[in-house]
Amino acid sequence: MRLNRERLVDAALALVDDDGSEALSMRTLAARVDRQVSSLYNHVSGRTELIELMRARIVADIDVAAFASVGTSARAIPWERALEFWARSYLRAFAAHPNLIRLLATTEIRDLSTYEMYDAVIAGLRRGGWPESRTVAVMRTVEAHVLGSALDIIAPSDLIAQDSADVRFSEIRTALDPRFVETSSATAAFELGLNALIDGLRLQLEAGIS
Repeated sequence: MRLNRERLVDAALALVDDDGSEALSMRTLAARVDRQVSSLYNHVSGRTELIELMRARIVADIDVAAFASVGTSARAIPWERALEFWARSYLRAFAAHPNLIRLLATTEIRDLSTYEMYDAVIAGLRRGGWPESRTVAVMRTVEAHVLGSALDIIAPSDLIAQDSADVRFSEIRTALDPRFVETSSATAAFELGLNALIDGLRLQLEAGIS
């Protein structure tokens, strides 16, 4: 099969999904696609560019369209709703590739599409009434919740289980009753946390945060 940039990114994502971000190198990727290392440089300049291409691939799956409708017309939606849409879309994108989280979170962002996404978020928050000085903090707060939740969602379902808790710990054993599985799941925790975050942000904005 003829190798191109898109297929190389596909292979890099599969490598990280299977073996973790620490396994990603030009050498391991070359082995994955059954090519010489030197041939990869016909498509990317190196590992740094490859990481940014992977970042762009993930960002392409994150929907920021709702922010364009914040405070602009009779059909405008509140900034809170736009944040909810964005957060859920963001979660789906990274829950599909959780091994990328550490890699992308610790690598300087150079990808233009990521900055385009952030620009849309900030613009929506500004139209929603947020002061310029606080928009990045709002965005990063929601991002932190999303990325932590993405790791929680892919964790083993029995990571914290009633049967594993010693009988001495009656409160946690009761709270982990199988009857409560839906309301104590990682997805339920994400939604609870997202609602709490947005409610708290709304209260701060209404209180006249500067």
